[in-house]
Amino acid sequence: MSYRTLLTTAAATAMLSMAATPLWAPTWHTGAGSIDGSLCIGFDCPSTPAFGFDTLRLQENNLRIHFDDTSTTASFPPNDWRLYANDSANGGSSYFGVEDATAGRFVFRVFAGARSNALTVDSQGDVGLGTTTPALDIDIKTGDTPSVRLQQDGTSGFTPQTWDMAGNEVGFFIRDATGGSQLPFRILVGAPSQALLIDGDGDVGLSAGTNPEAPLHVERNVTGANVFVEDSDGTTEIVMDDGSSGDDFKMQLRDDIDAFSLTFAGTGGAEMVIAKTGDVTIGMGDLAVSGSISSGGMTLNVPDYVFAPDYELMPLNEVEKFVLENRHLPRIPSAAEVKADGLNMTEMQLALLEKIEELTLYVIQQERRIEALEN
Repeated sequence: MSYRTLLTTAAATAMLSMAATPLWAPTWHTGAGSIDGSLCIGFDCPSTPAFGFDTLRLQENNLRIHFDDTSTTASFPPNDWRLYANDSANGGSSYFGVEDATAGRFVFRVFAGARSNALTVDSQGDVGLGTTTPALDIDIKTGDTPSVRLQQDGTSGFTPQTWDMAGNEVGFFIRDATGGSQLPFRILVGAPSQALLIDGDGDVGLSAGTNPEAPLHVERNVTGANVFVEDSDGTTEIVMDDGSSGDDFKMQLRDDIDAFSLTFAGTGGAEMVIAKTGDVTIGMGDLAVSGSISSGGMTLNVPDYVFAPDYELMPLNEVEKFVLENRHLPRIPSAAEVKADGLNMTEMQLALLEKIEELTLYVIQQERRIEALEN
């Protein structure tokens, strides 16, 4: 038999013994009171409830406890709260929840089927998710890849975006869940201390200890302290910009199929190109070297052949005729050719050496003729 009771005094104990007389109307009592025993409240309470260890039981198909704060003075908090057990509608959810009754919204819910120790707060205030012994302020424990999701849902007018932070036996990573589950940041298991550090000045250190000495400081205590930049399309650029207005200075390092180049933008497009063949081309400007320049690794045709007995030295009258007709020495490129094709310094140095050696032979010949005339 279903009946409704509202008992708040010590006399309620005697009323509970009157099982044959249903109490359809609530009983009101003013003043303090107590109930010695367990209490069942609800339309579906039986005449002799089996309480077990329950001190208070609510038993019906709509279970709610409402905290109605009747404060009217402006300085006192008047908000109402309600404890919920399950939805009332057919097909609704099963949960335990806390509702801000004044605002009409849930601030806390635990759904049926939640795992054991889904939420634990220990004596130090540490929060455990999946564990009863949290080791830190928040401790998340699960059998596979414990994760934290950061979800911007668009309700404030911003584009929806979801990020995941997770870790497992492979490493720690951040996942762009909205952008195709890409992993833009990963730390693999075994990474050394100070593998990545940003100091108070914004300097970034890669295995450079706790005090990087430049905006980017890379240091390794093993062979192979390299910076490797690669682009899958075959062209890689590193741009350095001083940020000044007007004629900005930029250095571009481009690695493509044909050559590696350094380009200085804002200075007339000066460029130095190092081809895969080993050739070096400077687009404009002067080349100043404080030390020596040496050439090796190739077969140089040094013109000592000029001093061979069978070398045919061009007669001076033919040299004169060639110069008058062409306005440059034999086997020396003309100004037009240099302008059109550039100047090969190695070839030019060897050609000049050939002319010096030929000039030496001309001088020797003239010295002999002078001696003969003097005699």
